[in-house]
Order: sequence, then structure tokens, then C-alpha cells
Amino acid sequence: MPISRIAVGRPAEAAHPDALKAALAEFISTLIFVFAGQGSGMAFTKLTAGGANTPAGLVLASLAHAFGLFVAVSVGANISGGHVNPAVTFGAFVGGNITLLRGILYWIAQLLGSTIACLLLKFTTGGMTTTAFSLSSGVNVWNAFVFEIVMTFGLVYTVYATAVDPKRGSLGTIAPIAIGFIVGANILAGGAFDGASMNPAVSFGPALVSWSWTHHWVYWAGPLIGGGLAGLVYEFFFISHSHEQLPTADY
Repeated sequence: MPISRIAVGRPAEAAHPDALKAALAEFISTLIFVFAGQGSGMAFTKLTAGGANTPAGLVLASLAHAFGLFVAVSVGANISGGHVNPAVTFGAFVGGNITLLRGILYWIAQLLGSTIACLLLKFTTGGMTTTAFSLSSGVNVWNAFVFEIVMTFGLVYTVYATAVDPKRGSLGTIAPIAIGFIVGANILAGGAFDGASMNPAVSFGPALVSWSWTHHWVYWAGPLIGGGLAGLVYEFFFISHSHEQLPTADY
């Protein structure tokens, strides 16, 4: 059972060199991802002179986030697992695949990576605003809340299937691109409604740098619930039960 494997971890773990290296990897990977994803939106704003969002802009955001996440996961996978997302880390925790203390280290690193990426973008673009996630016209907080739950469930389920499942075999080699693809696809589905965050760190950096917190809770609660559910479902139905012996038939 996944819940039986949930562990807090030992205090010494927080200062262990491997844990610190993993946290640094999460910081760098998240910085790379947010710089590319948020930066693509700022570039679009500059090219269109602040014009309204268009279908082309949505496709641009989808591609930039898919490519950026593919790289960010790839470069961090062998060191930290390439979470790049507090919701992924939370999903790994509830499935018993990471301790609470290491998960907190990852969260701190991810939030710092996102914040530094947005500060660098603000500086390099001459003071342009790092746009915080927000709800589109006609979309209420509960619409966005459920959207974030469903999209993040799909993301973390993909992470489990391609990167966590011990039966993944050679499928693990395509994990980064599969994870990038599901994020890109979900942005095409949800970007026009609530920005399609699926990642509290991606939402946190722009909100902090622009100091815009309207409906910010949605971009934490939705992804964490979706990620946690995905971790529990995949662990319970497809990993834990796979170790049980099936009855054999006599012929």
C-alpha cells in the first residue's frame, strides 16, 4: 500500500550531499523551464505590442513549455528525478517515492528557481512584466480549480507511467518527451481558460515578481490535489498490486 510507505525522513537527510545536489538540480531545471515558458509569453507580448492573445500565441506557449520541460526533466532526471514541479514532488511523496524532508527541499528549490527566472526575465527584457496566471472572462474559480486538478492528474499520471513505474523498461527513455508532450497538450486544452499552470512553482514566480495574487490559491490547490490523486491511483492500482502473485491454472 502506498500510504504505508510514506516517510518523513531523518533530519540529517536535509543536509546530506546527495539531497543538496538534488535540490540544486531542481533549482536549475525549474529556472530553465520557467525562463523558457514565461519568456516565450513575454516575447509574444513584445512582438504584438501588447496585443490580445491569439490562437498563435496559445500554440507558441504550448510549444515553448513542451520543449522547455522536455529539456528541464532530461537534465535533472539522473540527479533529482527531474520533478521541476511541486505537484510532481507531492505526487511522488503520497506514493511513497520520496520523503517529506527531501520533498520540502525540492519545493524550496523549485520556488526559488521560478522566482530567479522571473527576476532575470524582468531584468533582461528591460522591466517587462512577468504575467501572473489569471482566469479568462467567463471562467470562475471552480472551473479553473477543476481544470487544474484534471490537467495535473494527467501530467503526474504520465510521470508515474513513464518514469516511476518499475515495469517501465525502455519506456523510461522517452519519459522527458512524454512529460513535455502532456504539458503542451494540456496548455492547448486549458490555456485559453486559466493559463493551464499544472505547476505551483510556475505560478509562484510570476505572481511574486509582479506581486499579483488574485486567485493564486487555485494554482496551488488544483495541481496538488490532481498530483496527489494521480500518485495514489497509479501506486495503488498499477504498482502495489503488480507485486501480488496471480493464481496459476493447471492444465
